[in-house]
Amino acid sequence: MSLDPAPTPFPTVPVTLTVNGHRHQLDVPPFVTLLDLLRGRLELNGTKKGCDHGQCGACTVLVDGVRINSCLKLAVSLDDCEITTIEGLGTPDNLHPLQKAFVERDAYQCGYCTPGQICSAAGMISEGHAKTREEIRELMSGNLCRCGAYTNIVDAIEDVMGADQHAVHREAAE
Repeated sequence: MSLDPAPTPFPTVPVTLTVNGHRHQLDVPPFVTLLDLLRGRLELNGTKKGCDHGQCGACTVLVDGVRINSCLKLAVSLDDCEITTIEGLGTPDNLHPLQKAFVERDAYQCGYCTPGQICSAAGMISEGHAKTREEIRELMSGNLCRCGAYTNIVDAIEDVMGADQHAVHREAAE
């Protein structure tokens, strides 16, 4: 009597990713999203799974400095990329300016969307397109907040953008 062979595991693809400054060489099934890799295999649970369809922004991370919805990106497509999650932006002892501003402005309410909001805001600020409150709102419109903390979120982003602009003006004056 013969037994059926064990099921064959899914084929994998070798991928090298730098996540929050740490280099990882991984073998990943081709259908695994960056979000599932971050939360599952790498145990970085700051990035949230919201809609899993790219409509809420809870899973926003930075890939080579550009904000993306990690639920829509296959991990194997990011070979040799640098990924920054909320855990890579700051630590409890050394918060990123956006993290500080979110706390000061009470822009986190329940907190579920906050990691995606902060990563998206960091990417948006780096893009340099937002100059007004209305532009911030438009450029952050892919990140939803069920608590409705939008006014506080925009206030926090404006605080950081204002601080960045003051720093640029100080450097130019020196």
